[in-house]
Amino acid sequence: MARKGNKTGEWARRHINDSYVKKATSQGYRSRAVYKFKEIDEQDSLVTAGMVVVDLGSAPGGWSQYIARKFGDRVTTIAIDLLDMDPIDNVHFIKGDFQDDDILMQVDQLLNGRKIDLVISDMAPNITGIRSSDDALYESLLDSVLYFCEKRLKANSHLLVKLFEGSASHYFRREVKSRYKSGVVRKPAASRPKSREYYFLARNRLA
Repeated sequence: MARKGNKTGEWARRHINDSYVKKATSQGYRSRAVYKFKEIDEQDSLVTAGMVVVDLGSAPGGWSQYIARKFGDRVTTIAIDLLDMDPIDNVHFIKGDFQDDDILMQVDQLLNGRKIDLVISDMAPNITGIRSSDDALYESLLDSVLYFCEKRLKANSHLLVKLFEGSASHYFRREVKSRYKSGVVRKPAASRPKSREYYFLARNRLA
C-alpha cells in the first residue's frame, strides 16, 4: 500500500510541477491536453472558419475551448461526453454516449442536414490492466469512432484520434487505409515522453 501511495504522490508532484499544467492554469485552459491539440492544429491547419467539428470524449473541454477561443461562432463545435462538462460559449455540449441512438439523434438535429468537416477524439477506454482485454476494448471504441465518421463525415474531411502503441493502434491504422487518402503520426511536445500515446491524423476521407 505504501508503494502505491508513493507512486500517487510522485504523480501529483510531477503534475503540479508540469510546465504545461502551469501554462494551462495561467492561460485559463481546462487541461494541459489543449497544447497537444494546439500544436497539431497549427502544424496541419486542421480547423478553419466555417467548419463543423465534433469533439468525441470532450470533457473537461480543453480542445473545444481552444477552438471556441480561436474561432468563436465561425466554427460549429459539437462536444460529446459521458461526463459532465461546464458550458463553453459557442460549443454545443451533449452529455451521453456518442454510440447511443438518442445521442446521435441530437447530433443530427444540431447538424440540420450538414456534414462534419472534422472529428477529433482524445478518448481512451477504462483500462483493466489486462493487455489483451484492454486492446479489445480499445478496438471496439475505435470501431465506434470509425462508424460515427462513416455516417456523418463529408468527403475530404479529417479525423484526429489518440492512439496507444499496441495491437489496437495497428488495427485502427489498417482500417483507416481503405477509408482515407493518407494518414500521419503526430507526437506533440505536450505528450509526456514516456507515454505510449500518440495522435493519428487521417486525412481526406474517401467518398
